[in-house]
Amino acid sequence: MAEHESYDGGPVAALRRIAFLLERGRQDTYKVKAFRAAAAAILPLGEDAVAAAVADGTLRRIEGVGASTAKVVEQAVRGELPERLARAEAEHGGPLVEGGEELHALLRGDLHSHSDWSDGGSPIEEMAFSAIELGREYQVLTDHSPRLKIARGLSAERLARQLDVVDAVNDHLAGLSGAGFTLLKGIEVDILDDGSLDQSDDMLDRLDVRVASVHSKLQMDADAMTRRMLAAVRNPRVDVLGHCTGRLVTGGRGTRAESAFDARAVFEACAESGTAVEINSRPERRDPPTRLLELARDLGCVFAIDSDAHAPGQLDFLAYGAERAAAAGIGAERIVNTWSKEHLLAWVKG
Repeated sequence: MAEHESYDGGPVAALRRIAFLLERGRQDTYKVKAFRAAAAAILPLGEDAVAAAVADGTLRRIEGVGASTAKVVEQAVRGELPERLARAEAEHGGPLVEGGEELHALLRGDLHSHSDWSDGGSPIEEMAFSAIELGREYQVLTDHSPRLKIARGLSAERLARQLDVVDAVNDHLAGLSGAGFTLLKGIEVDILDDGSLDQSDDMLDRLDVRVASVHSKLQMDADAMTRRMLAAVRNPRVDVLGHCTGRLVTGGRGTRAESAFDARAVFEACAESGTAVEINSRPERRDPPTRLLELARDLGCVFAIDSDAHAPGQLDFLAYGAERAAAAGIGAERIVNTWSKEHLLAWVKG
């Protein structure tokens, strides 16, 4: 890299890109927050005011701008590639995984993502803008349901307010020429102990896509877990079975064993009911395990390759799921998020 490689993206774009890359590389949240906070702090000021603050040495007086982020802003304002951005690109900007590239390129959207309304780290609009930058045609917002209190699950009242926000975001995006993107309304709804869903039918009926997942009593008796999951995947309001075993194979939360259940029975019910089996792309999940992914394939299931993103940079995790689907020989026609938005929504409505 030249000593002063040119850069014309502007300081906000540089800060956002650094944060995105750090999230993509699964770096600690505290390392990311400073860059997003600084971007949010200088965005309303405008380019001229930021340049003036750099020129007169008052940049650090702006709340939310620290020493490291100020250096990024200063270099970007001078038209230089910020050193921190160059380092992040080198460390985290390359391919996440080898394999599945053709399938990854066919994915039009993502059916599972979270915002700061539940346990995600970024506002709804930031998640939407990042999805647009990745070339997505649609993104489904699926914050948690009320029982999952540790994740600030949404009550019916909060979910109703969120739907209004989604409408506002889409109205704004419709005014941007060439956006061609829709943020779809969804939920990751908890499958309760008896297989019922942790949200009212009326609210579920207002949504575009519903992902149902088990988050509690993951080690319950196998027969009971099977009955629980069968009830959920046969529910006509469930479109996707999320991270079916609940396992964790690596990461900061440690490891967790798979839930025990009759996978053949559950996947047969998914195939009969038209419920997609999620290929959860989070590296710490890799769920379903390969043997179950292949079983679901053989039983005729359709699939959703989902990021389960809790931050904008994690939206790129779809590459991991695409690699696994390609390795299992699952054709693009069986992956519902290779479909157009219109095809997807027609499938959801049955």
